[in-house]
Amino acid sequence: MPATSAASKGRFATLGAEHASTVSRVAAELRRAVFEGELESGTPLRELALAESLGVSRPTVREALNALVAEGLAVREPHRGVAVATPRAESVRDVCRARWVLEGAGVQAWASADEARRARVRETLDAYTGAVRGGRASYEELNERHLAFHVSLVELTGSPRLVQMAETLMDELKLALAQVDRIRRNAHDEAESHEGLVTLLEADRIDGPDGAAAFLRRHIDDAEVEIIDALGLE
Repeated sequence: MPATSAASKGRFATLGAEHASTVSRVAAELRRAVFEGELESGTPLRELALAESLGVSRPTVREALNALVAEGLAVREPHRGVAVATPRAESVRDVCRARWVLEGAGVQAWASADEARRARVRETLDAYTGAVRGGRASYEELNERHLAFHVSLVELTGSPRLVQMAETLMDELKLALAQVDRIRRNAHDEAESHEGLVTLLEADRIDGPDGAAAFLRRHIDDAEVEIIDALGLE
């Protein structure tokens, strides 16, 4: 009896791992389709249709959709089901205001940050600009590396709570930024802008009209306008 029970547990563990793997693959495919523009904002995500097209069960699709909802890429509405999230202009403005508070604090902390945190800023910058100039990265990858750079600025503060807040903000913004990247195709310009910011930081030029803080403020303000304009938000 104990041997049978142990064998059963082993089989069930394998089944559980296989199910989790399938859910992850489905979520990854849906995420890719959203970032690549195959699923536009507002597109309904029907469990049955997705299950049939992806060759998986409806419960698997349901779990994958739950993951996208948790990430802010999809929304669930009563009696209407799940749909790809649609950015709202006021939300974009509010997120950008909050970004300035958090990332601005990071820029001001550059001088007192340890070398490990400074190195993290350089590493995320290199990862982003390398992906941009390599020309083969997906919009999802570019987006992740772009946002990782901005989170690394907040890491300069040394505050885990502020970093967690920044990561939450980036989750809210990632869909809108990906759509802008796809529409404007200006990733090279963005890469150069981020390099300019780090150049100012490394020269310890933080304050003043030509310093890193003012540079970052203009960057975030421009991003707010660009997102709202490119996506036709009101």
